[in-house]
Amino acid sequence: MINNQKMPRSELPEWLNLQCKAKDMGHLHLRDLANDQERHRALTVKVGPFFLDISKQKLDVDALKKLISLAEAVELPNAIKSLIGGDIVNNTEGRPALHSALRLPVDAKLIINGEDVVPEVHQSLARIRQIVERVHSRQWRGFSGRSITDVVNIGVGGSDLGPFMACQALNEFVPTEASQLKIHFVSSIDGTQVSDLLGTLKPETTLFIVSSKSFTTIDTLSNAHTAMQWMLKSVGDKSLILAHHFIGVSTQPQKMAAWGIPENNQVLFWEWVGGRFSLWSGIGLPIALKIGMANFEAMLAGAHFIDNEFSQKPLAENLPVLLGLIGVWNATFLDIRAHSVLPYDGRLKFFPSYLSQLEMESNGKSVDKQGNRLNYSTCPVLWGEVGPNAQHAFYQLLHQGTQPVSCDFIAPIKRYTGTIYSKEAEKSLQVQHQLALANCLAQSRVLMLGDASTDSDENTPNFKRYQGNQPSTTLLLDELSPFTLGGLVALYEHKVFVMSVIWDINPFDQWGVELGKKIADKMTNALANGEGIAGFDASTCGLLDLVRQAERSVS
Repeated sequence: MINNQKMPRSELPEWLNLQCKAKDMGHLHLRDLANDQERHRALTVKVGPFFLDISKQKLDVDALKKLISLAEAVELPNAIKSLIGGDIVNNTEGRPALHSALRLPVDAKLIINGEDVVPEVHQSLARIRQIVERVHSRQWRGFSGRSITDVVNIGVGGSDLGPFMACQALNEFVPTEASQLKIHFVSSIDGTQVSDLLGTLKPETTLFIVSSKSFTTIDTLSNAHTAMQWMLKSVGDKSLILAHHFIGVSTQPQKMAAWGIPENNQVLFWEWVGGRFSLWSGIGLPIALKIGMANFEAMLAGAHFIDNEFSQKPLAENLPVLLGLIGVWNATFLDIRAHSVLPYDGRLKFFPSYLSQLEMESNGKSVDKQGNRLNYSTCPVLWGEVGPNAQHAFYQLLHQGTQPVSCDFIAPIKRYTGTIYSKEAEKSLQVQHQLALANCLAQSRVLMLGDASTDSDENTPNFKRYQGNQPSTTLLLDELSPFTLGGLVALYEHKVFVMSVIWDINPFDQWGVELGKKIADKMTNALANGEGIAGFDASTCGLLDLVRQAERSVS
């Protein structure tokens, strides 16, 4: 375990050295660093199918060495061992964070509190495999005896964003046996999303997956209730519906049972799996249904590959560590408070949305592990979009705005060649992919150099000038596959942890989210019966009164 009773981060000599270094680097423009070949070689790393280039970041080799010295001073190597080894790293909730255990091979061992957790993990995977095989072989049938054609995942946050992102990214990897199966996602609490979707489906061939770690999430349960009422219009036997059309995924078997989900339709995971780190568990069931169990296991293998790199490689050659150190350097020392993730592949369209939760829910904290207020910036605001779309949207701000923004450019070098396209279509797609790569490299170059990358001169009007000096990282994959997607997600999971260790914060709780849920419960009661209104502020009381009046007029 790591001793948390330490000197505040901002008082460490290594921290102070980095502050001085950041002041020095602040006077430089990235174009001053661009042609240093030795620097470029020192700031690029190739590991398996991943190539990381941080040479367009506003740092030099000396700055990187100082960042590594800080990482060593805060005992990052020991922290990594604690995370992977199952120590209690979530100090506010008193438990480990064992998402990496979900990717361990069957012959591995990980002893937690005297018990090996690996057999449990693989029992859960066996349950997922059983469900996938039954649905794909059309043995899982609805109440009328017809096979399942549509699966609806009902969840929110980590129970939605990760599976949804992966299903969209790996659409080309659907096996033949799943080609007629459609996977849908419902997360919005307002009812519009679920009602619109249900209007397109047939009750007798629809299977619902209700995913909630606590199985108390109001968003999820309200949508599940709506789905149940829709089913009951077709057949009045609730127990029949629950047996044939509902699967529960949760850490709470008793609560699933109380809702009515039979034991055979339950997929369990554990309290030591954080919601935003849970797509590797039963929460990933829709992914396995979409791409097949073999491809889902390839995702797990890709993540495990990165787990090994993270736990074994020296800090200077460690991809997640380098990503995390750059994140800290930009947000804390260079005071860059916005970060954009820009994949140049449409299949990764929802990867930035997934990362928004992963990073901001994890590291959007303002107190350290001892509860002390921090005197430095932590997690930046993160957003993003598919690069070619973003070029026609917010790149204007990146190129000519007043806001400093760090960027991650992500792209596969090769486009996966599947079997669903003709040779002619494949050639056309390869050409398009080359265009995407060209744009990716061009944009990162212009963001770095500004006018130095163009034919501008002193006579060019200011509205046509580009200041450049926007730092970026380029992360290239050999190709986008289940293996590399798994590795990509694990890279960013561990990046988040690295940053949290440097900042001395707990990335595995989310008390801000929990507070929002409690306040929403109070507001629900206030809207329903006026309970507690007297204790609200004037604005909230006024808005509540307006809504209640409107509801009374409708009724």
